[in-house]
Amino acid sequence: MADKRSSTATPMGLYNKPSQSRITGFELVAAGLSIVWMAGSGWFFLSLPRPDPNVAANAGPDGLRFLMTLLVIFLPVAMIWVGATAARSSRVMREESARLQSAIDAIRQAYVAQSAQASGHPQGGETVARKLDEIAAAQRKTETALATFSSSRDRETLRPADPQPEDNADQADLPLGTPAEELHPPLPRAVFVRALNFPDTAEDEEGFAALRRALQDREAARLIQASQDVLTLLSQDGIYMDDLRPDLCKPEIWRRFAAGERGRTVAKIGGIHDRSSLALTAGRMKQDPVFRDAAHHFLRSYDRMIQSFEQTATDTEITALSETRTARAFMLLGRVAGIFD
Repeated sequence: MADKRSSTATPMGLYNKPSQSRITGFELVAAGLSIVWMAGSGWFFLSLPRPDPNVAANAGPDGLRFLMTLLVIFLPVAMIWVGATAARSSRVMREESARLQSAIDAIRQAYVAQSAQASGHPQGGETVARKLDEIAAAQRKTETALATFSSSRDRETLRPADPQPEDNADQADLPLGTPAEELHPPLPRAVFVRALNFPDTAEDEEGFAALRRALQDREAARLIQASQDVLTLLSQDGIYMDDLRPDLCKPEIWRRFAAGERGRTVAKIGGIHDRSSLALTAGRMKQDPVFRDAAHHFLRSYDRMIQSFEQTATDTEITALSETRTARAFMLLGRVAGIFD
């Protein structure tokens, strides 16, 4: 198990040279052939009839005959072992080449992953399949709101009927230069809270209706746009508000924060304990100026909103506001930025 961990800890671990066995199949075959050859050649020479020393024709130098006998017996054996050594060296070279190619591939993948992380795309220890699922989830959770900016259909699900005056004489004249938002009735707080949570799915008609209604209000539209920007940027790092589980915070603490109080008690608002989300957000705040500007703009917009919202909102409405995706983004970014301290 130790060898396995060392070989996967780093890309170069793939090139760790494994221990080679002392005796391989090549040596066993060479030894068998050598024994067979030596036994056969030895039996051949021993079975030859010995020459008659009295015959002059058979008389010759014994040293030359002995040398030829050794060559016939041992030279093929030497050639067998040369072939076995060459075969084993060839196998070792193939294994080394395969491990070297694996190491090169691992280094290339590590370089691509580091480059992707530096450019802000989701990579690293997560698998490609999981990242694709996260991107799809981000599109379902945040990008569905983009359709509201180009749609011309006007839903009246949550909009109350405008009261019609019985007599035009009772209607006050509006001076020239009156802003367009003054012509619309005040935005209901329930609709505003529902819009800050954004539609859950593409079929969430109530969520889209609330979002369209809120976008007609200038101040609400600014906060919604700022929230959508930071939610989209956070989703690029795999941070989704539905995955966060902040601590419950009483409405009284939100009211004290809106009144300008800071410190240990108000710090409970930033009850986000997801270490990975906090670390990724803090790193993005330091390295990405676009993300940092969007986050600061969002924090300022939400801070101005909560100051006016808590003055007329009930505790139930403040609790509902704190459970929206926009409020969770405020908790996360506010804790990273240190605005609750």
